[in-house]
Amino acid sequence: MSTGTDLIASLASRQNLADYQKKHWHGTFADYLDIVRQTPRVTRTAYQRVYDMILSHGTEEIMVNKEKGVRYKFFDDLECGGQDAIFGLDRTLLNLVNILKSAAHRYGTERRVLLLHGPVGSSKSTIARLLKKGLELYSRSDNGALYTYGWREETLDGSETFEDCPMHEEPLHLIPAEFRPALLEQLNAGTNGSPASDDYEFQVTIEGDLCPYCRQMFNERMERYDGDWSKVLGDIRVRRLILSEQDRIGIGTFQPKDEKNQDATELTGDINYRKIAEYGTESDPRAFNFDGEFNIANRGIIEFIEVLKLDVAFLYDLLGASQEHKIKPKKFAQTDIDEVIVGHTNEPEYKKLQSNEFMEALRDRTVKIDVPYVTRLSDEVQIYQKDYNSRKVRGKTIAPHTLEVAAMWAVLTRLEEPKNAGLTLLQKLKLYNGKTLPGFTEDNIKELREEAEREGMHGISPRYVQDKISNALVAHANERSVNPFMVLNELEAGLKHHSLINSEDVRKHYKHLLAVVKEEYEDIVKNEVQRAIAADEDSLARLSGNYIDSVKAYTQREKVKNKYTGQTEEPDERLMRSIEEKIDIPESRKDDFRREIMNYIGALSLDGKKFDYKANERLQKALELKLFQDQKDTIKLTSLVTSVVDKDTQEKIDIVKGRLIRNYGYDEDSATDVLNYVASIYARGDVKRGSH
Repeated sequence: MSTGTDLIASLASRQNLADYQKKHWHGTFADYLDIVRQTPRVTRTAYQRVYDMILSHGTEEIMVNKEKGVRYKFFDDLECGGQDAIFGLDRTLLNLVNILKSAAHRYGTERRVLLLHGPVGSSKSTIARLLKKGLELYSRSDNGALYTYGWREETLDGSETFEDCPMHEEPLHLIPAEFRPALLEQLNAGTNGSPASDDYEFQVTIEGDLCPYCRQMFNERMERYDGDWSKVLGDIRVRRLILSEQDRIGIGTFQPKDEKNQDATELTGDINYRKIAEYGTESDPRAFNFDGEFNIANRGIIEFIEVLKLDVAFLYDLLGASQEHKIKPKKFAQTDIDEVIVGHTNEPEYKKLQSNEFMEALRDRTVKIDVPYVTRLSDEVQIYQKDYNSRKVRGKTIAPHTLEVAAMWAVLTRLEEPKNAGLTLLQKLKLYNGKTLPGFTEDNIKELREEAEREGMHGISPRYVQDKISNALVAHANERSVNPFMVLNELEAGLKHHSLINSEDVRKHYKHLLAVVKEEYEDIVKNEVQRAIAADEDSLARLSGNYIDSVKAYTQREKVKNKYTGQTEEPDERLMRSIEEKIDIPESRKDDFRREIMNYIGALSLDGKKFDYKANERLQKALELKLFQDQKDTIKLTSLVTSVVDKDTQEKIDIVKGRLIRNYGYDEDSATDVLNYVASIYARGDVKRGSH
């Protein structure tokens, strides 16, 4: 067994000391100028750095309703295991990145507050958290490197120490204004707008001046060295800057408190009364703590949680910080900052902002980015799979479709009723999720989205659904698996006390949607059991062969040779229609469908490939449903609801159960449950038929 010393030695051997030294590099100001000449991107603004950080993770082209779009892989959060991955908000994230791109180009949005606006639980905080976390990691990489500096001081015992700039400024701020044009001309010579990013032209610029503390240090040394600026630089040590939210370096977060406890100094720093005695006056910058959120977030990003709940005094600071890139610490001149300002707010607070004429200046300085709820079912399912990524949750199984039906209900609550009377809300959900419906094209889906502008800005939050899934897991602690009905019941029970539902009509509508989802789940499991029963490969292949022979003869106006009698016969119209009707091919469309199948087979033949019914999803489904209809009576599925099952039936049921486990993700318990449930549906159907 390893001792503690062995464990420490084992872990120590994994250290990367060279990487540590690279991240803790320090050198002279001249060394830094060499770095800038070689890698100009180290001087980027905060907006440029955030934008490049997102691009550094790569992009991929996507198609949404015939429109090309870009998906940014950064928001998959792969570096941290996908815990904060964002699903289904491609349009929102594209809008956000375009605003950051504009700011990186200095087109004006760098002088705005980015306001993430949407309902509770729509991922606003997650987006802000990802940007902060991503920037922190990016600053540790070679591509994201940035630098700051400190002042050399002698201690009483004669040794040297360095006092860092309290706002982690860009070292080029040390260049006096009169020297800057000449220096920039040399630094940018021959770069032709060189390589910070492939996406925008980059040249070194120097924006802003020294903070009050560094200005004092600079002026003292200029006096000491009789105005020789080059000697002042001898007292400078430049070092690599690693941004860190925990260390309050380059990443700040501000959350409003109750009005009595709010103090604007939390944003811009405060006087250090202990040091006044040492320095003699409260206007000495050494007697000031530059530790407000705006100060510490310099060079990086600041997040304002529920920004519109801020007291008016704070909002004035916010206006100056966004528009002029300056803050006003108490007793000091305006101080330059360089940071991305991200706020988030919900719908009621934003409406208050719009109706408040005193807030006009803030409205004018914000760029609103709508962050709606997800309206695509597959994306909503992924949100829940992130929390319940294994179907085993503490030894308990989550049955197939459990997360899907919960997600289906959540998405339905967010959709607006279609204006097309022939389209149900559930069909709209399926269209949004990529399903095809007769008579609806991609253009129709685009129109549906455009006619429902507020879609996704109301409805049930994913948090509510996650809470109810957790409730179901706890409430059914003695059960080995949690099924869709357990979760749906929890969702319904919670509606009585849901604090965000303030209308009885809305509550009734949500209950009605639960009934719609239960009905849809019934159809899903019936279909799965049907397919499991009909999954006899040989029978399906024979049925497919007979169908294709008849279709081929029909489209080419030929006859079919009967394999048993050897006689030629007309194509089997009854067989063809009994299969086509299973996937809702009307009589008027049968010729088109049959020609489509033959064209498909012809195209395969030209490529030297053989036709396989499994390659055509619609045909496979039709064949399976036809075979199920022919076979279901031989299995006597309804006998499952009785206590006595004969040996022959039990063997057939075990085969079906095995297919459910193998092909559809069930385990022994959930497969038994779903077979019993579907059997009870058929039993009910038999009773109904018998009563007529």
